[in-house]
Amino acid sequence: KVLPKRMVVSYIAYGVYEPKTKDGSHHDWNWWPCKEAGPLTFNQSAVPFAPLKDSVSYLKGLEHAGGVGMGGHSSGDVFATGADMTVTEKTNNVSVDQVAAKLNGHQTRYPSLVLGTEGGTGSYGSAKTLSHYGPGRPIPSMHRPQEVFNRLFKPYSGRGVDQVRADLKREASVLDLMLDDSKRLHRRLGKEDQGKVDEYLDSIRALEKRVERTSQWTHQPLPTVDTKGLNLEVSHKDPEEYTRCMYDLLYLAFQTDSTRFATLMLESEHSSGSELWNYANYVLGYKGATHDIAHKRPTESGQWDNWRAKQHAYFLERLRNTPEGDSNMLDQTVVVWGSAHPHASHSTKNYPIQVAGGKALGFKHGNLHSFEGEKKVPLANLFVSMLHAVDAPVKSFADSTGMMNELMT
Repeated sequence: KVLPKRMVVSYIAYGVYEPKTKDGSHHDWNWWPCKEAGPLTFNQSAVPFAPLKDSVSYLKGLEHAGGVGMGGHSSGDVFATGADMTVTEKTNNVSVDQVAAKLNGHQTRYPSLVLGTEGGTGSYGSAKTLSHYGPGRPIPSMHRPQEVFNRLFKPYSGRGVDQVRADLKREASVLDLMLDDSKRLHRRLGKEDQGKVDEYLDSIRALEKRVERTSQWTHQPLPTVDTKGLNLEVSHKDPEEYTRCMYDLLYLAFQTDSTRFATLMLESEHSSGSELWNYANYVLGYKGATHDIAHKRPTESGQWDNWRAKQHAYFLERLRNTPEGDSNMLDQTVVVWGSAHPHASHSTKNYPIQVAGGKALGFKHGNLHSFEGEKKVPLANLFVSMLHAVDAPVKSFADSTGMMNELMT
């Protein structure tokens, strides 16, 4: 049996803690686990990953050139795309997960899974999703655990399979009529208006494909999953349970081979007014906005990085502890975790990047790699290597210049 090859891109916002000279005793709290390139050691911020040492790598000095001019709180828009959208959101491009999904998503019930903690797409410079079909076409993220569970494992909403097929047939007929009407309208319009109709036509075609796929998969039984320990009603007021629930749902999607490609925007860069704005209060007891600790509070910044590390390590360990073939699920899954907003200065250079898993896909781990100075390479090179690892052998992605051979066996 050929084992599935999977990919995850996961995002954290508001930067990470990199201590300054004036911070003194806080130097053992640093998002980067060790000071020098080479074999990993783990400081207090990164210690949750110590048991996973042989399955994680840190990459220093990487960034997307297209995100440099966007500012720290906007560059999350391009974390998974590498696009240059300093002028307009319509120049954002296809995300790495969707490249993989387009080539290999037909192998599973869902081509990809797009998750977030606020849901929807957001707006230019304030994305709530990492995934994009292509220029100007962000994919709404799902953020309610019950909604995610139902989409994955109860997609028919209590209807029988025959009823679902009949409903899908009606939907397909309606979409055909809409497509015909739009094509007739297109011929009567000027060039600018035709462009708008083209976008509409693309959305109809995407819906048609989704209906067709859903119809095909009605001939396959839905997986049975163990929901023990899942609190699908959890809210942001319990950040740890909520975050782990989202990770658990992603794990179940992979375990049941419902999808193989996913993104998870754990935090967006503009969460003002939402419960995420209060996460640091709930987790650390800090009486202020989560955003503020990166600017003003070295003690809480390190603790916040440690808390985020615990949640991500939880997911990685679940994958590693699940046997799959002669290895485990983590070895069959390459996971990128990081940010396009490195630290409190709002710089968009030297992204904090961790890569985990994928050892059965050709990745090797246990080191901090530096790509600073003459070794400078684009982050997109990592994405090219990831795509090749999941049987999506693209020639290039965004501003890539090749593969990231330093991480490959």
